Amino acid sequence: MSKNEQGRPSERPGMGRPAGFGPGIAMAMPVEKARDAKATLRRLLGYFGPHWLPLSMVFVAAVLSTIFSIWSPKILGHITTDLFDGMMARLHHVPGGGVHFLVISHLLILLSAVYVVSAIFSYVEQYLMAGVAQKTVYGLRRQVMDKMTRLPVSYFDSRPHGEILSRFVNDFDNISSTLQQSLTQAVTSIVTFLGVIVMMLTISWLMTLVVALTLPLSFVVTRTVAKKAQAHFLKRQRQLGEINGHIEEMYTGHAIVKAFNREERSQATFDEINERLYESSWKAQFVTGIIFPLMNFIGNLGYVLVSVIGGILVTQGSIQIGDIQAFIQYARQFSQPITQLASISNTIQSALASSERIFELLDEPEESTDMTTTDHSETPRGDVAFEAVSFGYQPERPVITDLSLDVQSGQTVAIVGPTGSGKTTLVNLLMRFYDVEAGHIRIDGEDISRIPRPRLRAMFGMVLQDTWLFHGTIAQNIGYGRKEARFDEIVEAAQAANADHFIRTLPEGYETILNEEGSNISQGQRQLLTIARAILADPLMLILDEATSSVDTRTEMHIQAAMQRLMKGRTSFVIAHRLSTIREASLILVMSHGRVVEQGTHEALLRAQGFYADLYQSQFTVGQTEREAVL
Repeated sequence: MSKNEQGRPSERPGMGRPAGFGPGIAMAMPVEKARDAKATLRRLLGYFGPHWLPLSMVFVAAVLSTIFSIWSPKILGHITTDLFDGMMARLHHVPGGGVHFLVISHLLILLSAVYVVSAIFSYVEQYLMAGVAQKTVYGLRRQVMDKMTRLPVSYFDSRPHGEILSRFVNDFDNISSTLQQSLTQAVTSIVTFLGVIVMMLTISWLMTLVVALTLPLSFVVTRTVAKKAQAHFLKRQRQLGEINGHIEEMYTGHAIVKAFNREERSQATFDEINERLYESSWKAQFVTGIIFPLMNFIGNLGYVLVSVIGGILVTQGSIQIGDIQAFIQYARQFSQPITQLASISNTIQSALASSERIFELLDEPEESTDMTTTDHSETPRGDVAFEAVSFGYQPERPVITDLSLDVQSGQTVAIVGPTGSGKTTLVNLLMRFYDVEAGHIRIDGEDISRIPRPRLRAMFGMVLQDTWLFHGTIAQNIGYGRKEARFDEIVEAAQAANADHFIRTLPEGYETILNEEGSNISQGQRQLLTIARAILADPLMLILDEATSSVDTRTEMHIQAAMQRLMKGRTSFVIAHRLSTIREASLILVMSHGRVVEQGTHEALLRAQGFYADLYQSQFTVGQTEREAVL
């Protein structure tokens, strides 16, 4: 069953903190938000439960690192005051006056110690938080992987591959980076904000009020600019996705583009999208760039007011000159936590949205529980029976209706019919990728709903039209059919599949590395490897789904010979469009609209001059008969 794969390129442009005196608010970029942020946050925090001890140590280290960092400007202020007082005493010839270098050296040592201790606690905080974040994501990722092995095939059939991969890759990366950075930043920012306010109040409540008054003005400016910039950023994101999609399409199908001489049109389309992307990008960057000079202006305004008021207070003897220096440093620190909190709020919202998508996957219904009630000690024979089976992928649109079928052990059953007649659906039902809605499927008289899925699927070997090979050696790909297979057994399976000759002609032989799609060997060679894999598995029954539909005639002969060896003595179900490949089948089922309209041997069905005869003759004539249109 084909699925459309969709990529969703996205970008969250980061905003730097404006330099300057006053508070700078990171602009709110458009991000995906969780539908139920509170419930998602509670559930995500629940995964921190096993790590409560190191997490507590992280918070303690973050608080201590921030406190020591906040203390340093105060010490610098004392050093400045001592230097100033000493110099003034010497200028005024005060007895015993002068700079007390011993006191200053002690303060410098204390300042150095404060910096070192703050750095140590910051290192401990980052080290512990990295471990907590990665262990949390590790456990969550493993839980999701376990969940995916228990999801029914219908889940993967109904969703694009790109969507599932995005949840498993992008969403986990988003959660991981947020847990490691944003949580500690939030704690540090809150402690810094409160600590700086306390330290500023200990110096002067009046100057603190002046700095606080610049805050609302900063919010107003930032909000106004953010509204204008957001529209341009949304345009940029849409056009960025559009240009990425165009590039992916053109380079994925570059052979078709060249074959139809569409390079110029492709380039013209790219130029048109690129022009629109350029316009929206520079407008977005220009508008956001305005915030920096505006924030610097507000910051400088506050700086002037603090300097004037501080100078007046110094002349009145209300504060020391070192306090002005310390206050200016605190005022600069005052903007940082506000900027960080505004910045990480979007990151946290995005992480919660990613978490919600992960939890949605974890909450998906799993495959129904196996209801095994019998002892499976008896050796299976391979008799298969369909008893009045009905099924539809959607209840209102049945694919198979009241299908009955009896297959004896060792028989080869060929299933033919037009597209959509239900051929592949029979395979899905046999393997219990889907469960029947009505009726029963029995193997050796036992309902397959009472056979555990792993045991049931171990009875079957599958060779499909779409070959699946993974990145690894040829020996590893063949050995995938059976755990702990010996190399000599892999070679025997390759020989039985007529694959040994071409494998040995490769430079590395059985150690040749295949890429993810196996595209460094031909389609027919890939098919032979999948047959060798099935031979190595030595299954009780076989399912061959269009195994020769995309190879040349000579390769088809090799594959047919390999499949004949594979099917010998096994119950086999063969789905084929090339009817010439199934002449020797024990039974041919002709399906149309979910029903078996004809069944019998090749010769008997040709003599009947029915639907099968029309299908067979249509492969040697120009047109289709009217009978197919009626059925």
